[in-house]
Amino acid sequence: MSRATTQKGAPVASTNSFDAHGTLEVGERSYEIYRLRSVEGSESLPYSLKVLLENLLRTEDGANITADHIRALGGWDQDAQPDTEIQFTPARVIMQDFTGVPCVVDLATMREAMKDLGGDASKINPLAPAELVIDHSVQIDVFGRADAFERNVEIEYQRNGERYKFLRWGQTAFDDFKVVPPGTGIVHQVNIEHLARTVMVRDGVAYPDTCVGTDSHTTMVNGLGVLGWGVGGIEAEAAMLGQPVSMLIPRVVGFKLTGEMNPGVTATDVVLTITDMLRKHGVVGKFVEFYGAGVSALPLANRATIGNMSPEFGSTCAIFPIDDVTLEYLRLTGRADEDVALVEAYAKEQGLWLDPAAEPRFSEKLELDLTTVVPSIAGPKRPQDRIELTQAKTAFREVLPTYVAHEEGSDGEASSFPASDPTPQGSPDGQNGGEAPAHEGSASGRPSRRVPVTLSDGTSFEIDHGIVSIASITSCTNTSNPSVMIAAALLAKNAVDRGLAAKPWVKTSMAPGSKVVTGYYEAAGLWPYLEKLGFHLVGYGCATCIGNSGPLHEEISAAIQENDLAVTAVLSGNRNFEGRINPDVKMNYLASPPLVIAYALAGTMDFDFESDALGQDTDGNDVFLRDLWPAPADVEETIRGAITRDLFEKDYADVFAGDERWQSLPTPEGDTFAWDAESTYVRKPPYFEGMQMEPSPVTDISGARVLAKLGDSVTTDHISPAGSIKGDSPAGRYLAEHGIERKDFNSYGSRRGNHEVMIRGTFANIRLRNQLLDGVEGGFTRNFLAGGEQTSIYDASAAYQEAGVPLVVLAGKEYGSGSSRDWAAKGTALLGVKAVVAESYERIHRSNLIGMGVLPLQYPEGQNAESLGLDGTETFSITGIEALNDGTTPKSVKVVASKDGGADVEFDAVVRIDTPGEADYYRNGGILQYVLRSLVR
Repeated sequence: MSRATTQKGAPVASTNSFDAHGTLEVGERSYEIYRLRSVEGSESLPYSLKVLLENLLRTEDGANITADHIRALGGWDQDAQPDTEIQFTPARVIMQDFTGVPCVVDLATMREAMKDLGGDASKINPLAPAELVIDHSVQIDVFGRADAFERNVEIEYQRNGERYKFLRWGQTAFDDFKVVPPGTGIVHQVNIEHLARTVMVRDGVAYPDTCVGTDSHTTMVNGLGVLGWGVGGIEAEAAMLGQPVSMLIPRVVGFKLTGEMNPGVTATDVVLTITDMLRKHGVVGKFVEFYGAGVSALPLANRATIGNMSPEFGSTCAIFPIDDVTLEYLRLTGRADEDVALVEAYAKEQGLWLDPAAEPRFSEKLELDLTTVVPSIAGPKRPQDRIELTQAKTAFREVLPTYVAHEEGSDGEASSFPASDPTPQGSPDGQNGGEAPAHEGSASGRPSRRVPVTLSDGTSFEIDHGIVSIASITSCTNTSNPSVMIAAALLAKNAVDRGLAAKPWVKTSMAPGSKVVTGYYEAAGLWPYLEKLGFHLVGYGCATCIGNSGPLHEEISAAIQENDLAVTAVLSGNRNFEGRINPDVKMNYLASPPLVIAYALAGTMDFDFESDALGQDTDGNDVFLRDLWPAPADVEETIRGAITRDLFEKDYADVFAGDERWQSLPTPEGDTFAWDAESTYVRKPPYFEGMQMEPSPVTDISGARVLAKLGDSVTTDHISPAGSIKGDSPAGRYLAEHGIERKDFNSYGSRRGNHEVMIRGTFANIRLRNQLLDGVEGGFTRNFLAGGEQTSIYDASAAYQEAGVPLVVLAGKEYGSGSSRDWAAKGTALLGVKAVVAESYERIHRSNLIGMGVLPLQYPEGQNAESLGLDGTETFSITGIEALNDGTTPKSVKVVASKDGGADVEFDAVVRIDTPGEADYYRNGGILQYVLRSLVR
């Protein structure tokens, strides 16, 4: 019998069936480890599965984790479909505030429920280290001026003080729970720069750092060799409370990298290319692992950028093995020398060190020669819709008419307008702005509606379809990468030196992922050039990428709305879904930071950087993008001179302390939280009301009506938007009724601690298209109890629930893609939805639905609502669910959709409860109920 550790460090017995326990000497220190070579077949496993194998060896208990599980992983059949369930115990949990606040709300509620069930409330406490970074709440209210950062932080505290006080309570009430205060950085950048350990040490045992996070881009840490991925908040809460993550041993896709990037190609271009390739290949539910000689040539920041975009191509993770590049980054970012030495020794001892010539066992393989990558952007509404920069103008013109006509297709259907006319530059449509009245028609071969605008400072210009209304350097994906950030600043310098300026209708902003970026910009003397173009510091947070872009100038916003203009945003982010970035903006494009600067100079998406000049220099010569693009040698030289270990050590020296604002916040005390009945931010949710120790049997569904019939690629943004709250929406009316002024509504994301707001915000995205209605966008449906009249989804749900009518949602492919947003499942459940029937699901949302007691079903292969003749007006019954009460999970259930006066539609729907653990959660009515009952026992 040997010793392992629980996540809090207390010794526990490990059965150690494979005699794996031993010691590793590093310098003068000795660490306990569990050697992988004790398991047959481990040497040829992919890196990611070796990490899982160590996890099982260390936590083997003979019951939940057995020798058979370990043998199954060592003898993994790379060609087989996943069928073996294992229990993965993450080393730590990481959260951001939008998803973290409801986590802490739930934990606080569970403490009270534990008392009600006669248990010990102190058991509701993180058993794994949990860290929360407040990064999603800063909005870009003030921009383009020197005091933008201070003003935005001040407004942030005014809006969110109530939430922040609650988090301060959580930091004192719960053990092993730390909060990184506002104004510090983005969770994933703070994770790779400071929080990630790469190799953990607890109670003398060394083991690989692993984590789950309440944000889908947790995978950014994969660039450091840390296995981790995004989960819903409810799953993260269970992990914090000691519950392992139930999963099937996955298929692993090997992605071989060869060659090196050409000059002018950025990490953003590489990641958009990889996203395009892997989306087409199909990697949902699979691990992706990078290998080959090209990995060694890839800087750590580029690896992190690629890992970050794993949710965009759909994989569970996108991981890189440990090598010298990893160690160099750990040293640069201020990790202790003894910790770096341990990482190197442990990785080499365990076979986790990169061998560029090795070919591990992989289920599938892809390959990319980095020399073939070209500059790219992605849009107008999905990150996988890559466009080569040379084709950007053509692609924009092809899709623009569908946005002008409100007929956006999933891929943007081609228009009948020619895309070949050259466009001289001046105002957005190529005309010299300011002299013509607003008119509509076709300008230069595309739809045009030129509208004159005069700002409050007297600046006048014309705007048109396609203007770049927002140009924002933002998001963890790229602001963590010095190569693209320095390139953007050098491009700005070159533009200023040539006398160019951003167009006056562009809202420009700079929201770095950590203070380190500010430090190296200052060290390199580049801030003045960015500010000259309007890219002032607005905050350290996700900002535009999460939808906190803030309002446009009032005059511009009014002109866009009154003339129904299809305008664009360009951001260096990872998400560009409909309705996410700004309510005035229909088309959103992802681009590298230097291209964000370039589009701010161009002012329109209707622009060809090869042939169109960005402007004229002081001598009247045309200036093109190629004239401004910095040489790679200049970028590297600037990085070497400006980025030092001292920057990281200084900025992270006291990262949990916060500024005076944070320290002066009142901190409530007590093991349980004193709920404020008048609060519109933090309220006790109803999940555990009336809960008994024994769960009620699951039942079949009968007499259900369709709440929403949805198409393909419905994201969690469509289901549970994070952005602004409209005044005439159910959530807006609720806040107004509680005395909240419109200016203080804040965002849905910031009010996730209040279930009343979030229920009303479920399916409330302004771009949602419910196919029960014709030509209507937003959170609306038909109430069949009232003759099919149009009403809000929330009001219809309330009527159905009052009448005792269960609800279902019908959907297409990739249902629930995007952010790991637990409220997309919580809101669905609280609206009374008992089942979702979709063509396919994204991993996290399917899991979240089960975690909230909603049954995810899938149409038979090759079938969908249209092929079955379902229009959403039917009444549904679903039978066969009750088989779960016998401890088994049926592979399918029978669905009967009864039409009023027509023939019934019958089909067998696939039950997407994929593991026995998920079946237990569903039987208990949800994962939190399961955990609570298990802790009471």
